[in-house]
Amino acid sequence: MSLDQVLETIETDLPAAMDRLMQLLRYPSISTDPAYASACTEAAQWLARDLQSLGADAALRPTPGHPMVVGHIPGDGPHVVFYGHYDVQPVDPLDLWDRDPFDPEVQDTPKGRVIRGRGASDDKGQLMTFIEACRAWKAVHGTLPGRISFFFEGEEESGSPSLVPFMKENADELRADVALICDTGMFGDDTPTIVTRLRGLLGEEVVLKAADKDLHSGMYGGPSQNPVRVLARIIAALHDDAGRVTVPGFYDGVPDLPPEIAAQWAALGFDATQFLGDVGLSVPAGEADKTALEQIWSRPTCEVNGITGGYTGAGFKTVLPAEARAKISFRLVGKQDPHAIRDSFRTMVRNMLPDDVQVEFHPHGASPASQMETDHPLFEAARHALSDEWPNPAAYVGCGGSIPIAGYFKDILDTDAMLIGFGKDDDQIHSPNEKYDVESFRKGIRSWARILDQLSKM
Repeated sequence: MSLDQVLETIETDLPAAMDRLMQLLRYPSISTDPAYASACTEAAQWLARDLQSLGADAALRPTPGHPMVVGHIPGDGPHVVFYGHYDVQPVDPLDLWDRDPFDPEVQDTPKGRVIRGRGASDDKGQLMTFIEACRAWKAVHGTLPGRISFFFEGEEESGSPSLVPFMKENADELRADVALICDTGMFGDDTPTIVTRLRGLLGEEVVLKAADKDLHSGMYGGPSQNPVRVLARIIAALHDDAGRVTVPGFYDGVPDLPPEIAAQWAALGFDATQFLGDVGLSVPAGEADKTALEQIWSRPTCEVNGITGGYTGAGFKTVLPAEARAKISFRLVGKQDPHAIRDSFRTMVRNMLPDDVQVEFHPHGASPASQMETDHPLFEAARHALSDEWPNPAAYVGCGGSIPIAGYFKDILDTDAMLIGFGKDDDQIHSPNEKYDVESFRKGIRSWARILDQLSKM
């Protein structure tokens, strides 16, 4: 039986697939708010029932928080595990929504039909594209092309506190030839992507203290150390005039961009002027010898996320503050060691302190970057499959953010992950009036069917 029959089944079944997605979207599965714990469980139960209808031995698996949903469909050939999350972000501020966030509907917009509701794009709509592709494939073939495992989390939007322990305790069950993650997006409207590199994240809060109280700037200004001034000097020293980070050893483990990946990125036609112009900026401010796209996807950064110190209320108060604080984050790539960078950063700060100024450090996470090895044959097969469905060829891309689950698959299960998603930049995830294009849903299902077809040939 041909792939064409599966694609025809997807088209015929699309109204029913849309209805199933609407059912899932109606569960207010907000994981961070205990008031919605029962809704999270109900959403998990709905998914387990839906997987059971495909013949999976799916069940809810308890955790200290919200349950996992795990299911398996046996088969010959490669073993793939598909990950998604059924929990959603809070909906506040509710008054900015045009309708009830958990009463989804299909709306006509100037750019096409969209599914409007919380979780439509992040991640219920994306999750269901793979399930619906499996449903259509099995309807035509009677079986799936390989062993398929489903792994759905209910705490992704609240820090995933149960995820790592669960993966470690169930490593033998979840380990596979490759993991599939559908929690990313497209490049523009017509170019599918496979994310193969994710930046790590290191957070540090620096607290400088001098006098034992705020001081009168007229009485003490001059001879007294001002921690805000000291902090400003430290922050200014974190970058050189070319935009490079000056923390000693910071670039250890940063790889060069492979020429074939650089060529794919160049072909994307990324417009840095428009990208920055959309947020009221105009000139790239990072490393001077790197393109804006390279800066986002393949280069490390050091950014100041917030500064406080002294009097910041209305009016004016002439004080020398006793304390100054800064929150500083590092996005990491390649083999950069977050713990080594933390130590080096702290040493740099201590070496810049004058007499009478002390420092405290408060850590906020330290996760390394993830880079997928694309030599598994399914990577290139999937890239060609996606290219057959969308107007533009698929590309291997990076992601400026951090998606820890991809790293966990590698570190805990020794399984490389393919991140393939069909979200759009204007989906307003985490914001009021979240949406998912109907075309993203439809072509997402078709894309996964094409990837399943490639899987059947391995």
